[in-house]
Amino acid sequence: MSRAGRAVTAGALPVGVASAVAARAAYRALRRYPPAGEQTWARTNYRREPITLLEGPAVAVGAITAGVLGAAVGGRQGKGQLPQSSERTVASRSWLALAVTGGGALGFGALDDLAGSGKRRGLKGHLGALRNGEVTTGTVKLAGLAATGLAGGLLLGGSRSDVVINTGLIAGGANLLNLFDLRPGRAIKVATLSAGLIAAGGAVTGPDRSAGLSAVAAPLGAGLALLPEDLGERAMLGDAGANALGAMLGAAAAQALNRPARAGLLAGIVALTVASEKISFTRVIESTPALRWLDMLGRRPVPVGPAAADVAPVVIPARPDAAPVAPAPVSAAVVPPLPGRRAGRHRRVESGASRDRSIARFLEFLLKTSFLKTAVRPEP
Repeated sequence: MSRAGRAVTAGALPVGVASAVAARAAYRALRRYPPAGEQTWARTNYRREPITLLEGPAVAVGAITAGVLGAAVGGRQGKGQLPQSSERTVASRSWLALAVTGGGALGFGALDDLAGSGKRRGLKGHLGALRNGEVTTGTVKLAGLAATGLAGGLLLGGSRSDVVINTGLIAGGANLLNLFDLRPGRAIKVATLSAGLIAAGGAVTGPDRSAGLSAVAAPLGAGLALLPEDLGERAMLGDAGANALGAMLGAAAAQALNRPARAGLLAGIVALTVASEKISFTRVIESTPALRWLDMLGRRPVPVGPAAADVAPVVIPARPDAAPVAPAPVSAAVVPPLPGRRAGRHRRVESGASRDRSIARFLEFLLKTSFLKTAVRPEP
């Protein structure tokens, strides 16, 4: 292993720890001061229990923060060492790609989280709506993820085929991981396994055996830091967090694996994405003993039959001016999706009208930030 490779390996652990600390700090800050109010990020999970989406932004912010700090520290340590300037440039572009892909996926995922209705699902649903002249937030998100993937692919460089493959890994990884965010901890467990495979694959096939470990350190540290919140069913990644985490892992694979390995991984991502249009991942997992054991690891038991009566129902008003009505207890194993709501864990507590007010408050919050005030301030 080269001197730079040993330095990268030694630096992966501090980056992972910094990412975990930053993610926890961001989560505490967001819970204390939720943008546009707590209800904007409120959902009900598959048990009909209240849950927050703020875990997702915290994971993305933690990973991006650690990446930026890692690039800054690496740049200061290598200052004045001209022979290593090329290596520092590559490392800086890699961290920049992580920040761009994570930030872009976070933004477009948050748009779908906060403004999406859930009436259209999957590629087929969104593209079908587009053919009928309806532009859904999911369609906007898909286009945004593609643009984010292209930006990351261009930043990582390489030949045209490399850029195409890397773009697919970033955009496809972002979309695929979100398909697993249907039960507590599942998406983060999949992300952890994926990070391990990327690190191992980089050690075997990549140009630098340590590149994979360094590339996955930031997203992995942030995800694991908030895994207890996810498993405890207090928070979830949502589109914002799952898309961001998947995109950053895609960028990690793009820089750690050689071209044949990246092409094979992209083919697997495409195959799973296409299969998800016809096959329920949850059903496959629950019908496979090993996968079910892994999926349930660390989770609360799923009540069935008489035990389902212990599940606390969530009070959901039928319309903004209606009196709250508590629904009858429903088995957590089979909870029918609410009309107009997103299935699985993605369900909103408030009504559609309240959602619109939440979005308005969120936009008002953005307009009040000093950055936007400076950007729109008229010239004297």
